Amino acid sequence: MPAEVSLLTDTAIDEAIAHYRAHGWARLGKLADDATLEGLRARADAIMLGEVKYEGLFFQHDSDTGRYEDLAYGEGWQGPSLQYRKVEKLEKDPLYWAWITSPLFQVIARRVHPEASGVAIYRAFLMNKHAGGGSNLPWHQDGGRFWGLDRDPVLQIWTGLDDAGEDGGCVEVVEGSHAAGLATPLGGVVPPNHLEAMESEAKARRIPTVAGEVLLIHNHVWHRSGRSHTGRPRRALSVCYMDAATQCVRKKRAPREFVRVF
Repeated sequence: MPAEVSLLTDTAIDEAIAHYRAHGWARLGKLADDATLEGLRARADAIMLGEVKYEGLFFQHDSDTGRYEDLAYGEGWQGPSLQYRKVEKLEKDPLYWAWITSPLFQVIARRVHPEASGVAIYRAFLMNKHAGGGSNLPWHQDGGRFWGLDRDPVLQIWTGLDDAGEDGGCVEVVEGSHAAGLATPLGGVVPPNHLEAMESEAKARRIPTVAGEVLLIHNHVWHRSGRSHTGRPRRALSVCYMDAATQCVRKKRAPREFVRVF
C-alpha cells in the first residue's frame, strides 16, 4: 500500500522539509509496512532474475571488485542475477508505481515545488548492494550538465527496503553542502580537491535506517554509501521528483521525456 498522508501530521511534514532545506536531508520515519516491503523486495528480485520483465528497463551490473571505478557501463541486462547494482525505470511496475505516487509524496513534492503546475520524475530506480557487499558509491551530487536538464531537480525521496546500518551501506552526507550548489558544472562525483577543502571525511554523517524508513535528500548535498558488511542485501528505492516543466536539453540523442506523477 502507498504511504498515506495521515501517517504524518502537517507539522511533521513541514518540519521534515525545513530540515531538508537546511541540512540537505531529513528523516520521514518508517512509512512502509511489512507487507509492502515484502512485495517490493520480492518484485525487485524478480526483475533482477528476469522473472518479471518490462520493455525499456535499465540495468547496471555490479563490479566483481566492489570498486566504483571498476563498474562497466552500457552493458545492460547480463542475464538473471541478484548482483545488479542499479535498475532504473521502476515506474513501469505497478507495485513501485503505487509507492512512487503515494499521496504523502505528492504533498511533499508540491510543498517543495509550490510554484509548479505539476510534478514529474527524473528517475525511479533500485540501488542494490547485494549480499556479497555490493560496491562503494563515492561522494557525489545528482545534477549538473551530466544530467542534461534545463534546471537541476532538488528532491529525492529514498525508501529503504532493507535495514541499512552503519556497517550495512547506509547513506552518508556532508550536511549543508548543498547550499554552495554544484562543486563543478558537470556534477556527479565530487573532485578530490573539493573534498579536501570541505574536510568531507571529518564532516561525514552516517544515516543508518531500518527497512521501510524514508529519507528526503537534496540533489546537491554531497552523499555517498559504502559496501555492506552484513552478508545480506541492502536494497533501496530512490525517486527524483521535479517540476514537470523541466526539459531535457541533450543534443546527441532525442530529448528524454519524463513521466508526470502529480
